[in-house]
Order: sequence, then C-alpha cells, then structure tokens
Amino acid sequence: MNVYDFDGTIYAGDCTLDFWKFCVKNNPKVLTALPGALIACLQFKLGVKSREQFKERFYHFLRYVPDVKKQVELFWNTNYRQIKPWYYERRKHDDLVISASPEFLISEICERLKIKYIASKVDYRSGKLLGPNCRGEEKVRRFRLVYPNSGIKEFYSDSKADKPLAEIAESAYMVKGSLIESWRF
Repeated sequence: MNVYDFDGTIYAGDCTLDFWKFCVKNNPKVLTALPGALIACLQFKLGVKSREQFKERFYHFLRYVPDVKKQVELFWNTNYRQIKPWYYERRKHDDLVISASPEFLISEICERLKIKYIASKVDYRSGKLLGPNCRGEEKVRRFRLVYPNSGIKEFYSDSKADKPLAEIAESAYMVKGSLIESWRF
C-alpha cells in the first residue's frame, strides 16, 4: 500500500484554506467568524491554545455556510485540477490518503479519485472536532487502527511533521512542488 499526505503533497495547496476562500466568495457572511479565528491563531502561535483548539475555532465559519455538503461538491468541481499530475503517474489501486484536513472535505475528492482516506473528524455543521487532529503520531495511530495487518510500501509527504509515518514505511519521499526526493532522516 502506498500512503500519501494530501495538502501540499498530491494537492497543490491547502484544501481547507482553499475551501474557506471558496465559501467566502460564495457567501461573504462566512467572514463573521474571521476575527475569532485570527485571535485563536495568535493564541496558538503564543502557545496559549492547542492546535486542536485553534482549528476548532477556525472551523466556526462552517456555521455560516448553507448546505456544506453541496459547497464541498461544488468546490471539488473547480478544484479537482489541483491534484498534481505526478500523482496520476504513480497511482495504485490500493492508495491511501492520510490527512489532517477534515474528513468531510477530503472524502469527496478521494471518492472521485477512488482512493481510501483517513482524515480529521470534524462536524461539518458546527465545526467541532470529533476526535484528535490527524497529524504526526496520530496519523500512525489511525493507520494502525484501520489497517492493523498492513504495511506502507511508499510514503509521500511535503511536511517533516509526517516523520512518524515516514519512519514506518519501506520507502519515504519528500515532495516539494513536483519534485520528489528520498526522505532524509
């Protein structure tokens, strides 16, 4: 099984931020949640709030999005092209995406690509986190929970935060744009 991070790895950008921009464009009322998100971001940077607390506050914007599921579908209709061409060349039938992005957002594109996924569980109506952010060691924990008898043949990421997954893969690769290099520990 080959495993991929999503944002910055096979997707050119950060799909959560791109979805937020898409929602602002289609419904400016989403900006109502911005001041609180900016304060939470500052508090996170200062070490006052955890990453999970910051993300949950950021996701408050979802409360102002009518029919989130429809917006996700429309978002991927226009952002599907952000999947990097190199991914299609390496694609295998049993690929898996493990992402810190919300499952409600990742699920749509992964289903279109016909690949499995593990992502952060977020209530798409309220923005509440329904479990730990799927990042770092949590990615390994979730992988082993869902696939207890499977190994990772190749792992691809653009982030050093994914070192725990890279360490359990037979081969790991660092992605920088369209450049793919062996991961150097």
